[in-house]
Amino acid sequence: MERGGSPAYVCPDGAHWGQPPPAMTAHSATIDVCIVGAGPAGLNAALVLGRCGRSVVVYDSGQPRNAASQGLRCFLSRDGINPHELRAIGRLEVGAYPSVTFIDAQVVAAKRSPYGFELVTSDGQSRACRILLLATGRVDVLPDRPGFRELYGRGVHHCPYCDGWEHRGQRIVAYGEYPAVADLALALLTWTPRVTVVVPEPGQASADDRRRLGEQRIEVAPADIASVEGTPEGGVTGAQLANGERIACDAVFFTSALPQRSALAENLGCEMDDGGSVVCRAHAATGVPGLYVAGNVRGGVHLAIMAAAEGAEAAIAINEELADNGLNPTEAVRPRQPTSGGDA
Repeated sequence: MERGGSPAYVCPDGAHWGQPPPAMTAHSATIDVCIVGAGPAGLNAALVLGRCGRSVVVYDSGQPRNAASQGLRCFLSRDGINPHELRAIGRLEVGAYPSVTFIDAQVVAAKRSPYGFELVTSDGQSRACRILLLATGRVDVLPDRPGFRELYGRGVHHCPYCDGWEHRGQRIVAYGEYPAVADLALALLTWTPRVTVVVPEPGQASADDRRRLGEQRIEVAPADIASVEGTPEGGVTGAQLANGERIACDAVFFTSALPQRSALAENLGCEMDDGGSVVCRAHAATGVPGLYVAGNVRGGVHLAIMAAAEGAEAAIAINEELADNGLNPTEAVRPRQPTSGGDA
């Protein structure tokens, strides 16, 4: 496509750059795509791009958000799988595509370069790429109370859709600040009517929060949690309050801040919304040319299967951006040959 005698380089949202964007400049040492993050979003993006024959480097820091979880849920065909096992299976499947490389390292810096982006890892190594996909995820900030960290992922949880079923009909404490804790308590009624709210500042509820909880007969404890009690196996038995009272319960669900695990998106100039999520435009593209995001970096529903879907969405948009700007794989990438005998 020509525009004024020069190539019209197309953005994902259909706009045009007047000059070739840095990420579209040919350079023999430049990788097509670097993916930072090897959870469901990053791995699924790598899978799609590997099947497109794109040269891809996936950086894996080994710090998944769901590391403490005993089982990943709501993922068709993988319901209940250990998150570490899912990542291992994903890496094995993606590794079948020879154009994809994994690097076990943390990316600590990224900047624009004449060829797109340049990344630097914690060991000082650098690499250039045309397109950058950030799938770095979020961090669940655990309440600073004894028992939360020790029982996290077993009797202490943050996601009702991930762990509510296992505690159906049981006694559950919803812990956090208003108004989020009121939303959490009301959501938990899907699984049990036996919900008690505990907040750090019990008197801070708005009239609307009190009304919503009162209509569902959800009790609010008179004091903050001092500690969560449990068994050696990880089950929760109760919550000790700061005023000396004790609430017998079988699980604690909490709300907390969800900061970005990495500052790369913000440092590269991405727009952030009020919730700390990267603002996306068409199909996972950010306002920074050549920069995409997938998974929990974005807003929306934070489920592993949604992150995987967003990784695929981003990968297709990335491949189309490269193709629209005249960059296609220069030779067919053949599947690796079997290492043992047998029928083809």
